[in-house]
Amino acid sequence: MKDYNKENIPLAKALRKNMTPWERKLWYDFLRTYPVRFQRQKAIGNYIADFYCARARLVIELDGGGHYTAEQAEKDALRTKDLESMNLTVVRICNLDIDRNFRGVCEYIDLTVKRLSLSQLR
Repeated sequence: MKDYNKENIPLAKALRKNMTPWERKLWYDFLRTYPVRFQRQKAIGNYIADFYCARARLVIELDGGGHYTAEQAEKDALRTKDLESMNLTVVRICNLDIDRNFRGVCEYIDLTVKRLSLSQLR
């Protein structure tokens, strides 16, 4: 189990209850019933990942419009670097892709999980 900041647990629980429409769609229409277990709003280190798959060591982050400012992009890059230093793979998915190409997003996640799960076995 990954180390985490216990102070983030109440926020993670609140975020689970108040998912964005894109998080809700990805969770209820795909990840919740995916054959490999995912967790939502998972505390990891000092962060709360949108979705986490322990078997594949995969973090999925959904990015809305606020993530495309220079300041937020810099924060996201630092967050990704920190999570990658924990031997995790971080995948960022734009909310627009959830809206416009949901099937493609699901196929991409499926392929990524399978690729990473196989590499963990080696």
